[in-house]
Amino acid sequence: MQHNAVKKLTLIPCALLMISAIDSIRNLPATALFGSSLIFYMLLAAVVFLIPCALISAELANNKAGRGGVYQWVTDAFGEKIGFVAIWLQWINTMIWYPTILSFLAGTLAYLINPALAENKYYLISVILVIFWGLTFINIKGLHASAKFAGICTVIGMIIPMILIIAAGIIWFIQGNPLQISFSVKSILPSFGHSQSWISLTAILASFLGMELTSVHAKDMEHSQKNFPKALLIAVIVILSTMMLGSLTIAAIMPNNQIGLVEGVMQVFMKFLQVYHLTALFPILGVMILIGSLGGMVNWIISPAKGLLHAGQDGFLPKQLLLCNNKNVPVKIMLAQACLVSLVCVCFLFMPSVNGSYWFLTDLSTQLYMLMYILLFASGLVLKKSSTAVNGFVIPGGKFGTGVVTVVGILGCIMSIIIGFFPPDNINVGGFWHYEAMFAGGLIFMSIPALFGIYYKKMQTKHKVAII
Repeated sequence: MQHNAVKKLTLIPCALLMISAIDSIRNLPATALFGSSLIFYMLLAAVVFLIPCALISAELANNKAGRGGVYQWVTDAFGEKIGFVAIWLQWINTMIWYPTILSFLAGTLAYLINPALAENKYYLISVILVIFWGLTFINIKGLHASAKFAGICTVIGMIIPMILIIAAGIIWFIQGNPLQISFSVKSILPSFGHSQSWISLTAILASFLGMELTSVHAKDMEHSQKNFPKALLIAVIVILSTMMLGSLTIAAIMPNNQIGLVEGVMQVFMKFLQVYHLTALFPILGVMILIGSLGGMVNWIISPAKGLLHAGQDGFLPKQLLLCNNKNVPVKIMLAQACLVSLVCVCFLFMPSVNGSYWFLTDLSTQLYMLMYILLFASGLVLKKSSTAVNGFVIPGGKFGTGVVTVVGILGCIMSIIIGFFPPDNINVGGFWHYEAMFAGGLIFMSIPALFGIYYKKMQTKHKVAII
C-alpha cells in the first residue's frame, strides 16, 4: 500500500524554496555601496560560489538516503572531528548573523519612530537584545510559526517590498531623474588591480549564503536529474535579478556617502515617496518589512541550535547542554546562543559608526561560513568515490565534473577569505589596523571553541576506556 507515499517536489516549489532561503531585501544596502560594479561582481559570485554550492549540496543530499546536513556530510568524508568543526562554523556564523538582521529590523523600526535613532548604537543594541531574547523564549515554549505563516511573512515583508523598490528604480530612471551612478562599461568593469574593487564580493557573497540548506530537497524532486538544474537556473536568475535591480535602485537614488547599511531600504522608500507625495504609505511599508523580518527570525532561530544538538549528542558537548524540554527544544543551547548574541552585540560599541559595526559583523560572519564551505566542497569530492546515488541528482561529468565544481567553489571561498581582511574605504571602521585586529581576533575567538569540543570528546572517550 502506497497511499501515504510522500509527494514529490515539482519544479516551481523547489525553485521557490531556494529563492526564499537566499533572497533578502536586507542585503540590498550593503551591495549598493559599490555602485554599478556590483553587476560584474554578482555574476562572478554566482559562477564561483552560488552555483557550485547548490550543485555540490544537491549531490551530497542524494548521496546516502536518510542522511544529510553539513555535519553528516563532512563526518562521512573526514570523520566526526572535522564534522564537528564544520557544524560549529555554521552555528557560530549564525550567531554573528543574527545581530545584522536584527539591526536591519531596528533600523526599519527607527524610521517609523525617529530616523536619528538608526545611528544610535545603544538604541540598536537594546532593540536587538529585546527582540532576540523574546524570540528565544517564544521558541523555548514551543510556539513555532507554521510554514504557512512564514510564507505569508515572506510575501508581505520581502517579495512585495522588493518588487516595489525595483519598480521605484525603473520609474525613477524612465522619468529622467538624476542618477548617482553611471552604467558605462568602465564603471561596470572594476579596476582589478585595486583591492577596494574586490571588497564588494564580501557583501555579495554574504547575500548568497545558505544555498546548501535548500539543496537537500533535490532528492525529493520528481526527475531530479532533469528538474533540479532547471530549478537552480530559475532560482539563480530570480535571485540575481532582484538583488541586482534592488541594489542598483538604492545606488542610483541615494548618494554613496548617505547609504545606511541598517536603514538604506527605508531611506530609498522615503526619498521616492517624498518626490511623488506618497509619504502616507511609508509607515505601511515599514510595518510590512518588520513583519517579514520577524517571520523569518521566528522560523530560523531554532535551526542552528538543533544542528549543534546533533553533534553534541555524538559526544562533543557536555550532556548538561543537551537538555531538551517536552517540546524537544534544546533549552540550554538556546539560552547559550542568546548569551553569545548578546556578547556579539558589544561589537557595535567598538566600531566608530553603525555602518562600521554592521560591515564588521557581516564580514566576520561571511568568512567563518566560507571556512565551513571549504570543508563542504572537499567533502563532495571525497564522497563522490563512494556515492550511492542511483536515480537522484548527480553533477554532470562524473568525477571530472565534480572536481571542476569543487575547485571553483574552494577558490571562490579562499578569495573571499583573503578579501575579508581588507576593510572598505567608504565605511568608517576606525582605521586599517584597528579593523585587522578586530577581524583576526574575531575569527580566532569564534573558531577556537570547536577545538575544545574535540578535546572534550577525546577526554570522555579516554575516561570510558579507563573505566572498562
